[in-house]
Amino acid sequence: MYAKHCIAVGLIASVAGYAAAAEPVIGLITKTETNPFFVKMKEGAQHAAKLQGAKLLTAAGKADGDNAGQVTAIENMVSAGAKAILITPNDSKAIVPAIKKARDAGVMVIALDSPAEPANATDALFATDNFKAGLLIGEYAKAAMAGKPARIATLDLFPGHPVGIARHNGFLSGFGVPGVDAKTAGLAKSADVVCMADSYGDQGKGQTAMENCLQKNPDINVVYTINEPAAAGAYKALKAAGKEKGVLIVSVDGGCAGVRDVKAGVIAATSQQYPLKMAGLAVDAGMTYAKTGKKVSGYVDTGVTLITDQKQASVPSQDTAFGLSACWGK
Repeated sequence: MYAKHCIAVGLIASVAGYAAAAEPVIGLITKTETNPFFVKMKEGAQHAAKLQGAKLLTAAGKADGDNAGQVTAIENMVSAGAKAILITPNDSKAIVPAIKKARDAGVMVIALDSPAEPANATDALFATDNFKAGLLIGEYAKAAMAGKPARIATLDLFPGHPVGIARHNGFLSGFGVPGVDAKTAGLAKSADVVCMADSYGDQGKGQTAMENCLQKNPDINVVYTINEPAAAGAYKALKAAGKEKGVLIVSVDGGCAGVRDVKAGVIAATSQQYPLKMAGLAVDAGMTYAKTGKKVSGYVDTGVTLITDQKQASVPSQDTAFGLSACWGK
């Protein structure tokens, strides 16, 4: 009887020890599986999880804007025992109820790249300072124009998105538009901006948006774009109109294709962000919570660098060799 009791206790202890030693589960939910930015983010999370001894679960929306797919992914990860979930929200408002349920169940939730709305719906935000990203290319464009009158087109994201608003307003602030700061609500306007259009961050839509802007004002000489695919579309439209040599294009992202476009002179300058670092730091924070119960909070800035080969002395920057060493995507 004593021997059987010892065996039973030993088995219980063994199971308990196994459970304690099991890999902590961390979830990563991106907007899509195909965007190179999120592909690199996933690589960063996988690398950090391997180093830290975490089990990483991954999921994504079917397309940019797919909130339902992200809600399902959160529910599945909570059921799978995730201690932390990292998410790039497709819909910053609609995802909040699902995030709240996860947090109520004891899961730490970190937003990556773009915040939930309200921002305190998640425990923390690990992201590029998108206002600063816009500010840098705005300062660059202002310096590069060297006092010449500007007729600006902005190829934005889509209505209401906080990343799109922050980059747009940062650009205008950097260009010298008064009264615009990181707290400005909605897309700021200026007399210098002769056309504002939504590109959805897509090359084809960016091309169409630029074509429409040129019809409204064929004398556009500065183009701000939300990202480098939109910039490539804008350049295609400008080239088709025979205007590509007289227009300054600035953008945000720092993907390898975009940096190559900077090197080729298609884009004058871009603000590079770092999805690998973003995800790696967030996985580290998730592991700290899993091991110690200590949550991260607030905003963690994951850095931004202006990339250009046509330097302006007044704006700190790095060249395309640096940009290509730190870029993501093909």
